[in-house]
Amino acid sequence: MEDVTDKKILELELKANEIRQLLIPTLVEAGSGHTGGPLGMADIFAAMYFHILRHDPKNPDWIERDRLILSNGHICPVRYVTMALAGYFPVEELKTLRKINSRLQGHPHRTALPGVETTSGPLGEGLGQAVGMALAGKMDNKNFFIYCLTSDGEHQEGSTWEAAMAAGKYKLSNLIEIVDYNNIQIDGDVENIMPLEPFKAKYESFNWEVLEIDGNDIRAFISAVNEAHAIHDKPILILARTIPGKGVSYMENDYRWHGNPPNLLDIPGSPPKAEQAKVALEELRKIEETLRQAQGNK
Repeated sequence: MEDVTDKKILELELKANEIRQLLIPTLVEAGSGHTGGPLGMADIFAAMYFHILRHDPKNPDWIERDRLILSNGHICPVRYVTMALAGYFPVEELKTLRKINSRLQGHPHRTALPGVETTSGPLGEGLGQAVGMALAGKMDNKNFFIYCLTSDGEHQEGSTWEAAMAAGKYKLSNLIEIVDYNNIQIDGDVENIMPLEPFKAKYESFNWEVLEIDGNDIRAFISAVNEAHAIHDKPILILARTIPGKGVSYMENDYRWHGNPPNLLDIPGSPPKAEQAKVALEELRKIEETLRQAQGNK
């Protein structure tokens, strides 16, 4: 992977902000869908599709591509927006999110949209699928990586831990799991509903290498991926602590924005529902202005 310059980091931060700005009207148009997780993961998706992944939007089935598995499929709006910006399908198609006969279903469907590797919805299945792909890659002597995005909440599913145990046994160093550790789920804080700690120690006990980062720091994330590429005897977990609702002050760290789109409900502590998207976009545009000023000073 190429070295990351300050210029490149700013470009990726602007791309993440563009993703966030597109997410808001996409969710408003759909009238349903998840907001907190997609906003929180925009930095990682920008880094993946515009710097890290080996992929080709014009040839999505390229055999040597890296595979990106989205286990927590409910955050798919961020994947759809990022894929549209990367050239997999027209940006205008984002208006069809969650509509009848749309390719952009509420959870990703593998055969509906080129570039989507697995169908996801029920939580806890993605890591097992990724383990299978990583095993196949090893058996075929392929050099691609399997990146599996998971949520903290889905680690309340036993199947996730079975997959983690298998990955450790088979020393799948071509498997990099990225957990969106934002500590919210639809009913509240993860640690109140079903505690996961000591999370890092659990993975290490299954023979994983664990790298802990600020998941909204693009430079830190790219550095962790580079470090993961240099590990050859075990699978790697990047424990990415993210801020749900990142970039929109009234949504940040509020579990009530886990599964609600803007302009649908009056949520205490947030603007009136008719103003939610407007306020969110105003805040995101101010962030963009700051980034562009920094870019101009480089």
